[in-house]
Amino acid sequence: MTSNEAEVSKIDSKGRRVVVDPVCRIEGHLRIEVNLDNSNVIRNAVSTGTMWRGLEVILQGRDPRDAWAFAQRICGVCTGPHALASVRSVEDALSIKIPENANTIRNIMHLNLFVHDHLVHFYHLHSLDWVDVISALKADPKATSEAAQRQSSWPMSSPGYFNDVQTRLKKFIESGQLGLFSNAYWGNPAYKLPPEINLLAVAHYLEALDFQKEIIKVHTIFGGKNPHPNWLVGGVPCPINLEGAGGAINIERLNMIKTIIDRSAEFVEKVYLPDLLTIASYYKDWLHGGGIASKNLMAYGEIPIRANDYTAGNFQFPRGAIINGNLAEIHDIDLYDPSQIQEFVTHSWYKYPTENVGLHPFDGITNPDFTLGPNTVGTKTKVENFDESAKYSWIKAPRWKGHPMEVGPLARIVLGYMQPKQFPFYKESVDSVLNKLDLPFEALFSTLGRTAARGIETLYCAKLQQEQFDKLMSNIKAGDINTANTEKWYPSSWPTEARGVGFSEAPRGALGHWLKIKDTKIENYQCVVPTTWNASPRDHQGQIGAYEAALLNTPVANPEQPLEILRTLHSFDPCLACATHIIDPNGAEMSVVKIL
Repeated sequence: MTSNEAEVSKIDSKGRRVVVDPVCRIEGHLRIEVNLDNSNVIRNAVSTGTMWRGLEVILQGRDPRDAWAFAQRICGVCTGPHALASVRSVEDALSIKIPENANTIRNIMHLNLFVHDHLVHFYHLHSLDWVDVISALKADPKATSEAAQRQSSWPMSSPGYFNDVQTRLKKFIESGQLGLFSNAYWGNPAYKLPPEINLLAVAHYLEALDFQKEIIKVHTIFGGKNPHPNWLVGGVPCPINLEGAGGAINIERLNMIKTIIDRSAEFVEKVYLPDLLTIASYYKDWLHGGGIASKNLMAYGEIPIRANDYTAGNFQFPRGAIINGNLAEIHDIDLYDPSQIQEFVTHSWYKYPTENVGLHPFDGITNPDFTLGPNTVGTKTKVENFDESAKYSWIKAPRWKGHPMEVGPLARIVLGYMQPKQFPFYKESVDSVLNKLDLPFEALFSTLGRTAARGIETLYCAKLQQEQFDKLMSNIKAGDINTANTEKWYPSSWPTEARGVGFSEAPRGALGHWLKIKDTKIENYQCVVPTTWNASPRDHQGQIGAYEAALLNTPVANPEQPLEILRTLHSFDPCLACATHIIDPNGAEMSVVKIL
């Protein structure tokens, strides 16, 4: 608590301020400030991106064929989507067509990333918001085994197995070195799982931690390495030769990919989804945290069936926008239209020629301008409260036709659900999950719904991955092994000026890369990433972004341990940039949650 309550009440008339900085178990640096009323309900929220690297500026003047290698280093987790959006933007600008095999391999790599990323998110980034690890020490391993066997036929479910996990966990705790499970709010009254389910979840946490390094080997085979696998404007950089000559993809590598894909589908079906349903059954009252923006949903579409066709009808992920919760009308999206997507910097640490006028990404400007508002409490080196009436984030505020939007699995699931003829899996799966939990469709528009949507999507991706692999093998057996088109790869064939848009659906949502090429070099490059949409600050009209909206009206059981804030934020899977927990060599505390 602050030592001067009177001073705080003068500065902050909206109520007690809780600051979480940094938010952990995410990618990048995020700070959240909320105001609580007398009942400890959140009435105001401020989302601040606290880092800037300027990769868009770094790309200016470079060869557009190399852009993907820089762009995918925007993130250390979702590297593939940035590279994919980048090569698509160059291909769009230069009218480069890719072979069918290249499209299929890109789809496999992309779907593989989705399965990997969603598993890592659920178990290693989000599950600890629902699972009390310390409580697992009280569990009866026999009862845990019975619960696991009711869930599915997953073989690792004996009483002895769970007893071993519990013993392993006990050694962690007794040593005083919790390792993976340190620095959390164990014992918080917001936790609701019985000890046996907590032990079950901890066991699967450890299994997923071991298995996730196997899943991503698909990227290593097709892309040469991971993270940051290799990509190629005009196709993919992996020739196919079933005899294995010249380091090409051979039948042994293809069989390995098939094994990984099938094992991934089994893990999702028998471990991830059953865990999700079991945990959700104890938190069915957690239907808040939807927010205003969750009724404004948007997706760009992904997984093209045929190469070089990026229209809505050719996607296996839906495309479109829903505004103000009107599910009966799905709006078309035009990424070239300057009136549709605009980014504002009224409350962002950037400078525009006209402060309250938004810019389309083709004309976007990345000009940093760090200033603190007059009502900021603290200094540039130690800020206690940011001034939300001024600039307070390194994240811009993108808007679609003037609306703040939520992007990500929830948006894709709802858009797919509303188009059952094109996307039958979405409706069937959503209805099945909601029926098992005895929840209405409206329950999706919540923290719990956002978490469930990601699990449903993971199963879809696992099955699509199998279909795409079968498609690739059929093409190869028919004699087509072409994976790249270099017809327009050389600058001598390029126009003097060109511009293009490359888009993708990243695990966290709609991703767009816009570039302009002049005299064979990049003149301008702008990215609007999923977390730019979801974590955006207020815009010129005072409209708040998805994070800020989702936190409103959330009750907090213990303000000293604001678990509920993390629970809602993690349901979006924030991805601001590469970051980790920070401790010094002696394990000393480096940051705290401040209650002001």
